[in-house]
Amino acid sequence: MPSHRPDPTNPPEALPIVVGAHVCAEVEDRPIAVALRDALADRAPAGFPFAPIVLTDVWYLNTDALRAQPTISIGRPEVNALSAYLADKLPSVLAADDRFVVLLDPELADPAACCWGVDAGATAEAVRAFAERWAEVFLTAATRT
Repeated sequence: MPSHRPDPTNPPEALPIVVGAHVCAEVEDRPIAVALRDALADRAPAGFPFAPIVLTDVWYLNTDALRAQPTISIGRPEVNALSAYLADKLPSVLAADDRFVVLLDPELADPAACCWGVDAGATAEAVRAFAERWAEVFLTAATRT
């Protein structure tokens, strides 16, 4: 009997990766978020209850069920309302030469992360650092929520 695969269009089964609903975010941040989505899907343990999905901050912020999910925000606060919200709520776990930042509660009681840089290249660096250093821990914490 095949196991249930999470449906990313069903909010309780989604792991939102949020980009801004801004042309710069769509052009620069969405491809980075899609790469992270694919990497997380590949690294998720068997039976992982969530399917990563890339969506905009407008959709995310207006959907109560999505806001209850483990979440990753990608992009500068100027172009992503969720990043702007999280900027003073999550501690910085990595900041590199004023180029990029990774925000994440190291306890991961409420799994949320935020990555951005001064430009698309720096944002990609932030997301790579998150994926290399914290993705496994984040995915494990997400299964506990």
